[in-house]
Parts: sequence; structure tokens; C-alpha cells
Amino acid sequence: MTTEKYKGGAATLAVGNQVLHDSYPFGKNLKNSHLIGLASKPNKNNKINSIDVILTAQDVAVEGLCMRCGSHGSAGKKGGPKRAYIWVGNSATQCPGQCAWPFYRPMYGPQTPPLVAPNGDVGVDGMIINLGTLLAGAITNPFSDGYFQGPSNAPLEAVSACTGIFGAGAYPGYPGSVLVDKVSGASYNANGVNGRRFLLPGMWDPQRSACSTLV
Repeated sequence: MTTEKYKGGAATLAVGNQVLHDSYPFGKNLKNSHLIGLASKPNKNNKINSIDVILTAQDVAVEGLCMRCGSHGSAGKKGGPKRAYIWVGNSATQCPGQCAWPFYRPMYGPQTPPLVAPNGDVGVDGMIINLGTLLAGAITNPFSDGYFQGPSNAPLEAVSACTGIFGAGAYPGYPGSVLVDKVSGASYNANGVNGRRFLLPGMWDPQRSACSTLV
């Protein structure tokens, strides 16, 4: 894995507690401070070797959505241990051209036909791309003092340095050469459990000083 080439070596991840907040404890219009509140709920034991992941539904608006498709940061009491968290928004109805590309026509640039989402859900398949991007960032730069290029307030991280690159030959407006299911026509570059397929973004390879893709 490319993450193994970063300082610290390989990272092992396991899914922990999952909580469904179907009562919308902070409402459907969230500010950034609400994300920290949501991140703390499934992690009441304050485990520092964990990443809290918040996935918001398509009917939940988050401050700054469309300017960003998700974010990662850290939370914790002053002077105490920090915990990393990730937020990813569902872009099925909010800014799909930005946050669900290449499964939706882009907001700007070449209007190439969108790819077929491998799981049949443009919003969720777009979330998977953004989750992969932010997960790599949270692992390699959890507290804004790890790996990043450029200014710390607008960093290019392990995957955001390779935005829009999913396969060989990618360029702005073209995701690159990826695999295509012969039956459904869906595009993918990664195989998951139970026959699931996903499209995952390229990642910066620090040894080659270039973006590395799965295909």
C-alpha cells in the first residue's frame, strides 16, 4: 500500500462502533462546531487511537458544503489528548457536479459524459471517493503537523494532491483509464468484500514523487 511509504509505516484499520442518529440531534443544518459534537458521540471512552467518521445524509446541509465535500480535523480538551475525525457529506442532491464527479457532470470544465456508479448510487459512490481522500489525509496528517504540501490552511495531502486522478492517463476532466463492468457498464478500480466494487482516487507516492493509482 502507498500509505506504507509514509513515515510511520503501515496503518491497520478496523471498523468500530456505529451509531445512527435518526433523530437529528443537531438538526439538519449543521455548523462546523456540530461536527465535533457528533464525532464525540460514538467515542465516549475518548480512545485516542481512533478516527471518528461522520457521514451526513443527503437531506442534511453542512456549513461550507459545496466549497468542500468533506473535511478532517481533530478535537479534544485543551491540554488533553487529541482525537482525529472525518466528515463526509452526501452529494446526491447537493453539489453532485463537484462532490460526486466523475459519476455526475462537473460543475465546470469539459462536460464529458459521467461514469456509471459501481454501486448504483451517485451520492454514496461519491462519498466513498471523498472518504478515501480524507481517510488518507487523517492517517498521514491527523493533527496538521504531518504530511502536506503548500500552506497549512489549504494543504495538499496524500490524496488531495491527486484530485481527479483514478487511472492511467488522467487529466483535468478525464478520470483516466479504469475498469468497466461488462454487464452494468459501471466504472471501478477496486474490489471489495461480497463482490462490491469501488472507484478510489489516486494517492501521492512519496518515493516516486508522482500520483499512484490502483489501475
